[in-house]
Amino acid sequence: MSHIYQVKINEVQKAHERLKNVIVDTPLMHDLNLSEKFQANILLKREDLQIVRSYKIRGAYNKIAQLNPSIIAKGIVCASAGNHAQGVAYSCRKLNIKGTIFMPAPTPKQKIKQVEFFGRQNINIILTGDTYDDAYNAAMQHVEKNQLAFIHPFDDPHVIEGQATIALEILADTHTHIDYVFIPIGGGGLAAGVGSVFKLLSPDTKIIGVEPAGAPSMKEALREGKVVKLQEIDKFVDGAAVQQVGNITFAICQHVLDDIILVPEGKVCTTILQLYNEEAIVVEPAGALSIAALDMYKDHIKGKNVVCIVSGSNNDITRTEEIKERSLLYEGLKHYFIVRFPQRPGAFREFLEKVIGPNDDITYFQYSKKNNRELGPAVVGIELQHKDDFEPLIAKMKELNFFQEYLNDKPDLFNFLI
Repeated sequence: MSHIYQVKINEVQKAHERLKNVIVDTPLMHDLNLSEKFQANILLKREDLQIVRSYKIRGAYNKIAQLNPSIIAKGIVCASAGNHAQGVAYSCRKLNIKGTIFMPAPTPKQKIKQVEFFGRQNINIILTGDTYDDAYNAAMQHVEKNQLAFIHPFDDPHVIEGQATIALEILADTHTHIDYVFIPIGGGGLAAGVGSVFKLLSPDTKIIGVEPAGAPSMKEALREGKVVKLQEIDKFVDGAAVQQVGNITFAICQHVLDDIILVPEGKVCTTILQLYNEEAIVVEPAGALSIAALDMYKDHIKGKNVVCIVSGSNNDITRTEEIKERSLLYEGLKHYFIVRFPQRPGAFREFLEKVIGPNDDITYFQYSKKNNRELGPAVVGIELQHKDDFEPLIAKMKELNFFQEYLNDKPDLFNFLI
């Protein structure tokens, strides 16, 4: 590798020793359903079962534990809206040091409570700004003013080495050659660490990075040959949605990634629901990324040994309806229209009897009667049981003169009306 920092196996081994009384050596679980579906040996590295329900504790603790005692005495700082904050909070409690954690003001209460739970009296949470960038900028001002140590969520050698310990566990827990490892990518710390260890100890293993389609920061950086900042991202896969990857992580990922896949957010949602319904596994959106990517690699992985890193399970139950909605939209089972109803008695009954099929369900309806107009528009959401029923539905609506506008493929109008 030509970059300045390189992951060294002996440093990763030291990190693993440092972490042994802090983390869980999470199971590498054979998944029967996925293995049968893809005709491969699919193994899940269950970091969703980690002590803070994500792998982030590894890097956070490894970094903080190596700080100079005089620096630790002053306290440490981080900025995070999720898993990194929980890892830092738990590390502060285990090491009995003070930590200040900056989080965006809109952070869900569930996440704030989890950070408080893991950090107890050792942490102070400051809610500021509307976005992660706002919280990060406030944290950096606090760091500079008070000369404190900042614990970066991914772009730090000790953090990367901590995340790399996952690779040591995977290799220790399997006695067969691993052909593929699928790794979720946000800032790139996990991919940089795990990818580096595999390239050193199992160089024939293919390292496949996985990003959400709405936040392809590593994909764009690799395409441009340099770190780039995305102006707009979809923040739904919050554990992996970053505008800009790290300089260190990018330099490593350039060398260790064999491919990078973008997974649509709707596909992530479908995978979350399938894992819950079929496996009784609860994952956050970022935790589903590596498994969601298998469909896009099904021809390559057939008959192979495949590891998917399940990165975390800190999912907010209040997001369930949004997850279901995004999944249905992606699967072609949920459709929204502007429907024009003749303003006469019986028009709605005709729509129900002649347009809506016996297995279709109206899940959304907004209508306002307009005086002195022949037609009244309504916004209608229809859920189908089979996506093949979509074209016949459209045909019937047009034949009976109900159809006005299809909203699914008009995102600006869709977001405004729904």
